Amino acid sequence: MKKLSTRNFVLLGLLVAVLIVLAYVNIPQPAGLSITFNMIPVAIAAIAIGPMGGAIIGGAFGIISFLQCFGICGFSGMGAALAAVNPFLAFVQRFFPRLLDGFLLGYIYRLSKKLNPYAGCAVTGFCAAFLNTLFFMTSLVWLFGNTEYMQNSMAGRGMLTYIVAAVGVNGLVEMLVSTVATGAVGAALIRAGFIKD
Repeated sequence: MKKLSTRNFVLLGLLVAVLIVLAYVNIPQPAGLSITFNMIPVAIAAIAIGPMGGAIIGGAFGIISFLQCFGICGFSGMGAALAAVNPFLAFVQRFFPRLLDGFLLGYIYRLSKKLNPYAGCAVTGFCAAFLNTLFFMTSLVWLFGNTEYMQNSMAGRGMLTYIVAAVGVNGLVEMLVSTVATGAVGAALIRAGFIKD
């Protein structure tokens, strides 16, 4: 396991600050979810530092997401409803998918950069949004699918229909923006010599 250098600590601190700012930049959607761009700093950490960096920033994203259940760093209506049902499960649902996402992104970048480091950045950005959506929705359904809140949200639709309807626009916008933004930032970091192969 690679030790964290002073430069990497500084980068992690900056990325946490970016996460906090992005926590207030959500686009609410009718299904109770929001379009968010917090997976971009997670992808940048995974590219620049590796799985450990991705996991650290992914975990920070998860903590911020959980705090939003209580109106800290923004507000999540769905998060507040889930925390009212079971705060511990709300923490698990908001924290661990983001931690896992960040960790896996470090390996995704390591594999994809072998073809081309610039393309690897874009692939990592796409996967950041895709895996965030996949893990978040899977844990939501697994942990809260039988609750009254989720049953009301599904409004008689099947689980798969609800997921597709709930994340259709969110997922597409997040994947597109994350792919472009992570690809651009990653390319800039490579050109600046911050990321070395």
